[in-house]
Amino acid sequence: MSPRRNRPRGGEKPVGREGTDRYGLESMVSWQGEEWVVRQVGGGAAKHYRCPGCDQEIPPGVPHVVAWQHHTGADDRRHWHKACWNARDRRSAKLQRSRNAPRY
Repeated sequence: MSPRRNRPRGGEKPVGREGTDRYGLESMVSWQGEEWVVRQVGGGAAKHYRCPGCDQEIPPGVPHVVAWQHHTGADDRRHWHKACWNARDRRSAKLQRSRNAPRY
C-alpha cells in the first residue's frame, strides 16, 4: 500500500481564502490620516528585521506584522511586532539609536 498524499495536486485555489496571498492575510487600516496596508506574517521569515515601534530586532521565525502606506507601495514596508503595531498610537517611530547601533 502506498502512503496517502497530504498535499493537493494543484490547479484550483482553496475555497474561503479571500484577501490572502502566499504571505498572509492582508487588510486596509486608516492611521494618522493615511491608508495603510497591513499584512499578518507567520513565522516563515528568514531575516532579522528592526521594529520601528520599539527599535528592537524581530528574529527569524517570529510572527509579526508588515505595514506600508497604500500610496507608497510595498517597497516602503516596515516590519512591526504585533504588540507594537497594536500600540502604535502610544509609540513613537522616531526613536534615536545609539551611535554604534546597527541599521536594518
